[in-house]
Amino acid sequence: MNKKDYYEVLGVSKSASQDEIKSAFRKLAKKYHPDVSKEENAEAKFKEVQEAYTVLSDEQKRKQYDQFGHAAFEQGGAGAGGFGGGFSGFDFNGFDYSDIFDNIFDGIGGFGRRSSSSSRARRGSDSLMGMKLTFEEAVFGCKKEINLDVIEDCDNCRGKGGFGESTCDACHGSGTVTQEQHTIFGSFLSKTTCSKCGGTGKTYERTCTSCHGTGRVKKTKNLEIKVPAGVDTGTRLKLSGKGDAGVNGGANGDLYIEFKVSDHEFFVRDENDIYLEVPITITEAILGCKKEVPTLYGNVTLTIPAGSESGDKHRMRGKGIDNQATRQKGDMYVVLKIVTPKKLSRDQKKLLEELSKTNLNDDNDIKRYLKYVEKNRK
Repeated sequence: MNKKDYYEVLGVSKSASQDEIKSAFRKLAKKYHPDVSKEENAEAKFKEVQEAYTVLSDEQKRKQYDQFGHAAFEQGGAGAGGFGGGFSGFDFNGFDYSDIFDNIFDGIGGFGRRSSSSSRARRGSDSLMGMKLTFEEAVFGCKKEINLDVIEDCDNCRGKGGFGESTCDACHGSGTVTQEQHTIFGSFLSKTTCSKCGGTGKTYERTCTSCHGTGRVKKTKNLEIKVPAGVDTGTRLKLSGKGDAGVNGGANGDLYIEFKVSDHEFFVRDENDIYLEVPITITEAILGCKKEVPTLYGNVTLTIPAGSESGDKHRMRGKGIDNQATRQKGDMYVVLKIVTPKKLSRDQKKLLEELSKTNLNDDNDIKRYLKYVEKNRK
């Protein structure tokens, strides 16, 4: 049977170093492994790559191959002593690929390092919780105490899950086992999580009763937090390291608190600005007046000019929200609302009737309106 040259299979020269041979095998094994490759005849190609690497990575076998070629490993071939099997039964038994596969498939979904990650340090999960605030608490900031459920390392077993630790005798501490599978296309290797240790590489004489072998427990903690001034609905506060505990020495996750702010009875917020609707009487609007107006920082006196109308806005600089996050301070806007009386005395009605006789036709707005009415009349 004509067989492809092993150096050609791996794509290296005959003078290639062991590091170059190993690197070439890693790339090709990753490319053709049946669990991840979609190429045609991937299993046959993967077996061919394995066979070439098994020979060329072994100095003694490589010397025999360089001297006798494929005949060195065929039954009865020159230099075949101890290696027999031929292409149809090439002997991979006893060859350790673990140092190769530990790096080839790292991060590929569905194969490889998925299992070995059990022994790696991993960051804890982030947590999110909601918090309700009154309007004033959000505007001025406050301190709040919360009860927080977190996942932490078990104090009893120090996060190990048991006592009497020893190296797993099934995977020899690697957390994975490599198995040879036989198909109609030949043999290939697959790597799976060790069923005995669950991928940790460790076994224990006694299981921890506090965490039931998981190494982690749920705890409730009381935590005081400082809510900065100026937060709004949807604002998130990050508390670093207050999330779930890391695994195998990894860093803790973070805690995010998302705020929901209640509406105020009178104030309406627009980012850092505040709007307040102030009711005034008809006479106050006509004659003008001074009005005591509440702000976030106490009452102030506002002068309302004569002839004011509903919807008029008066800006009060710096009376809005002092936002600590943006370091900006908003303004306050007073919006006038003329209130029409529902009940009038006889004398009040007479006064209004006299007022209704006032000629307002010289007002420019009224002039434009009356002109449009006349034009639109059918």
